[in-house]
Amino acid sequence: MKTFAKLATGMLFLVSCGGNISDKVSTLSIPDKYEQRVDSVLKLMTLDEKIGQLNQYTGNWQATGPVVEDPTKIEQIKAGKVGSMLNIKSVKHTRELQEYAMQSRLRIPLMFGLDVVHGLRTIYPIPLGEAASFDLDLMKRTAAGAAKEASAQGVHWTFAPMIDISRDARWGRVMEGAGEDTWYGCKVAQARVSGFQGDDLSDPHTIMACAKHFAAYGACIAGKDYNTVDISEQTLHEVYLPPFKAAVDAGVASFMNSFNDINGIPATGNTYIQRDLLKGSWNFNGLTVSDWGSIREMIPHGYVSDLKGAAEKAILAGCDIDMESRAYHIHLKKLVEEGTVSEGYIDDAVRRILFKKFELGLFDDPFLYCDETREKEVVLSEELKNLSREAGAKSIVLLKNDQGSLPLNNPKKIAVIGSLAKSQKDMLGFWANEGIVDEVVTVYEGLKNKYPESDIVYTDGYDLATNELHLMDARNAAMQSDVVIVAVGERFENSGEAKSRADINIHPNHQLLVKELKKTGKNVVVLLMGGRPMIFNEMTPHADAILLTWWLGTEAGNAIADVLAGDYNPSGKLPMTFPAHVGQIPIYYNYKNTGRPENKEIGYSCRYQDIDFEPAYPFGYGLSYTDFLISEPVVKDSVFSLKTPLEVCVKVKNTGKYAGKETVQLYIRDLVASLTRPVKELRGLQQVELQPGEEKEINFMLTEKELGFESACKGWTVEPGLFDVMVGNSALNVKKVRVELKQ
Repeated sequence: MKTFAKLATGMLFLVSCGGNISDKVSTLSIPDKYEQRVDSVLKLMTLDEKIGQLNQYTGNWQATGPVVEDPTKIEQIKAGKVGSMLNIKSVKHTRELQEYAMQSRLRIPLMFGLDVVHGLRTIYPIPLGEAASFDLDLMKRTAAGAAKEASAQGVHWTFAPMIDISRDARWGRVMEGAGEDTWYGCKVAQARVSGFQGDDLSDPHTIMACAKHFAAYGACIAGKDYNTVDISEQTLHEVYLPPFKAAVDAGVASFMNSFNDINGIPATGNTYIQRDLLKGSWNFNGLTVSDWGSIREMIPHGYVSDLKGAAEKAILAGCDIDMESRAYHIHLKKLVEEGTVSEGYIDDAVRRILFKKFELGLFDDPFLYCDETREKEVVLSEELKNLSREAGAKSIVLLKNDQGSLPLNNPKKIAVIGSLAKSQKDMLGFWANEGIVDEVVTVYEGLKNKYPESDIVYTDGYDLATNELHLMDARNAAMQSDVVIVAVGERFENSGEAKSRADINIHPNHQLLVKELKKTGKNVVVLLMGGRPMIFNEMTPHADAILLTWWLGTEAGNAIADVLAGDYNPSGKLPMTFPAHVGQIPIYYNYKNTGRPENKEIGYSCRYQDIDFEPAYPFGYGLSYTDFLISEPVVKDSVFSLKTPLEVCVKVKNTGKYAGKETVQLYIRDLVASLTRPVKELRGLQQVELQPGEEKEINFMLTEKELGFESACKGWTVEPGLFDVMVGNSALNVKKVRVELKQ
């Protein structure tokens, strides 16, 4: 028997089954200036032409799944049987295909989509790395820069941002997101959507954003990509859905379905999340697209027996566009003729697609994005390269800095060791799209640019492919130098889609190299490169300084040199917890207490016998070349009500000798609630720049939005009672004050 509970948002939620509950076509609200135009085109369309709008093919240049060779694509475009293409870029190619579309009966323009994840030709830091900047304005600007460059190359639509929350560092796709925290993930989602789309999609310098992957993809069991998801309804609504709702509130143009199932139903065929939630209670007026082949993949999921059944489930559930499954193209017309699928479902999907094409200005000018002069001026421009360099410097996290080893003080002789320090391809990171290897600035080149008068000696230290050590050359280079800079970590191909790893320890030889170099008696500065949280316990004691440099993109070497030299004081913070042991995974700061909380002194508590409870580095952690003192938080009234926001004040003082930026973090804990709450929840961020000796007071305002939580049964819920309000510079370094919220 189905049981329903009324949510505060007004939607119906299937409590006991968590499954498909809607049998109605979604209601699409189109602005008046587009509605008549959309409907006038729809009335002219045949069923074949309607289905064609739901059909998306790849151009094969950058396929992200098995390619279906089809020599009839051009003829299908001319016949109006293709609505959009992916993996097509450059004015030349997009114009050519758009001209074919203009030969169709109704001359409905094509949309061109592409995975512009962290840049197209000018590559920015990987998204997880950029999230470490905790600079929302920066993330908005890099998304806008990527949109400017992509649109100049004829692209209308990016399959980004990825806004999946993930607490498992084994999952390779953590590199595409903003980390483990839902509140922060919402903020990043809105910044990136706003950056890609700007204020007006008809502006040819903007592109459509796509919130992906809907939903709960980051909760894949054991961190294995494409794996099943098995979570409670409460966790789904509280942890994984909010960034998607935030994207809707930011006006995101499209959603992409995830590969996983939710409560036993594949996301692509899940009516509840697509039609009832997204297009229903959230009033989303954009379009949805399957991930590559995910409609077809409902067959091996065991949810349908054949492609025809997959097409039926997907269209009824609310999936508008079929990316490379050919399910709609082959079977949808027959399903309508048989009466299995009402044509109203197809009309709803087509209206959404036409609406976006009108918004993009493509009906007014199908070649609006085909300007070769603009393409030449914008692609890899100095403006965008400077932005990449800025983003790179702000994304770097200082993990260790003993005795002020950094910044470098004009060393005369520098040893640069480690093949990664000269690997242009690895600097780009995964999902680097059109990034050109030869255009990338390496660490070695960045240091040469920064210190033209210094003697910089390079040796590879290890084989890039096999990790075999070349210790003799490395030691000799170190002995001849004032300081040793050694690059270790992952290769670009070790983090990304289909790059899950059971062991996220840095290769033992990389760690041994650091240990051996320290035996020379020189200061050893480690550049740790990668796309995910990594474990490197063996080398940490032997490094004088450790900089987490992720994969920073086109200007990586210059950005790293800026930080090494102190031209930019590192300000990055970790957006994911770094475990000390693989056995701790999944590990995240906002865990819940149990009836027997972790206690090292008590055997019968929530802990391991053989490893510590604490991570290597907590969420929000990151050092600076200077020191900051954050005062105890002060509140005006320790007992308050929601009629007046609770003001929390702290003073931040730069007690060191360098100017720097601190990211002040506010966490709360609801001590007693109708649903158990985490020990900490991030609810505020402020960045403050201070000169040496300077002190500033900063204020946080806590309202209903910060003090509540999402309940699967009640919606957003705020309950009276005691709260701990904590302020500090990481999840583990906070000072607190207790307050009481009255009814």
